[in-house]
Parts: sequence; C-alpha cells; structure tokens
Amino acid sequence: MKIVVLVLQVICAIGLITTVLLQSGKSAGLSGSIAGGSEAIFGKKSKGVDELLSKITGYVAAAFMILTIVLALV
Repeated sequence: MKIVVLVLQVICAIGLITTVLLQSGKSAGLSGSIAGGSEAIFGKKSKGVDELLSKITGYVAAAFMILTIVLALV
C-alpha cells in the first residue's frame, strides 16, 4: 500500500513540475521584450491553453497534497 501511494506521489510531483513549467508567466519581464517580435510572427499561446494548464495544476496539486497526507498516515 505504501509503495503504491509513494509511486502515485512521484507521478503527481512530476506532473506538477511539468504543468507549472509549461505555464506562461504573468509578467514577461526582459525576456518578453526581447521575444516580443517573435510573438507577432509566430503567434502567442491562446488563453485556452493557459486556463487548461491552470486547472490541471490545481487538480494535480490537490492530489499531491492528499497523497502526502495519506502517506504520512500510513
């Protein structure tokens, strides 16, 4: 039981890291001003993708927290 929960937690951790890294930042900063011209040519990521990644991040984070509590109790 403990091994299964631990494996699920590792999968959730990898998924959480991936979804956070795929999201675009709120303020682009210096890199945004440099890459601003390329966005005009290649197009910007749609808001639908950002909203989907935000929801997935929330669900994966909740699953990670629940699995952490379960693992602590086991």
